[in-house]
Amino acid sequence: MISKRNTATDAGTGRGRWGWRVVLGGAFAFGLAALTPLQAQAASMESVGYGAFANEGLYPEQTSCSGRFTQPNVPGGATKTAVYGGRTITLKYFYSSGCGSFARIENAPQGCAAHSNRLTATQIEWVLETVDPGIDFAYTKVINNLDGRLSKAVLFCDNQRLAETAWY
Repeated sequence: MISKRNTATDAGTGRGRWGWRVVLGGAFAFGLAALTPLQAQAASMESVGYGAFANEGLYPEQTSCSGRFTQPNVPGGATKTAVYGGRTITLKYFYSSGCGSFARIENAPQGCAAHSNRLTATQIEWVLETVDPGIDFAYTKVINNLDGRLSKAVLFCDNQRLAETAWY
């Protein structure tokens, strides 16, 4: 004898056509898929002392100074170029008097990184960002060079220092 399910009595038991387990499982799988990046994302790295001052740990667009960073009159220039792997890579230093500074590199291959360095009384604190797969630029989080602290931008490719600005 073949018995037929009674949909009236099965309602709410999870044994119906679209039981709550199926719905929750599908929602969970969809949520995980939505959160999974489509490509690898480079993460910033920093020295131990980085993050001690306001705005450090934030990208420029996350600060209250978003849209107000400019290239200052750095001795020797706020933009530098270097040729690496057949490309002319541009290093740019940006500054805001309310938040600090950051470094950006353009036309750079993977293996290159933008560095922001801050000079302290005893050492150099830093933050860097590498070039993500599929793009040719990178920029650092903000480094606080306010209140008399100095910073500069540095371009590294495959652990070679290729260009840097003066301290500002």
